[in-house]
Amino acid sequence: MNPRLAKLWTVQDLADFLDVPVKTIYSWRSAGYGPRGKKVGRYVRYDQADVEAWFDSLTDEVA
Repeated sequence: MNPRLAKLWTVQDLADFLDVPVKTIYSWRSAGYGPRGKKVGRYVRYDQADVEAWFDSLTDEVA
């Protein structure tokens, strides 16, 4: 299947994938951190490929 036709992730989908609270996703977004999200109307959606690329770019350093 064409990756562009894949289902976009909701904030809840992303939070579930990363095992963090939804509030954390919104806080990261406000701080300019986290995977790139796109506004679709009043909603934020995430492309799985963007999430995976962001995750792969993280270092193993402890915060």
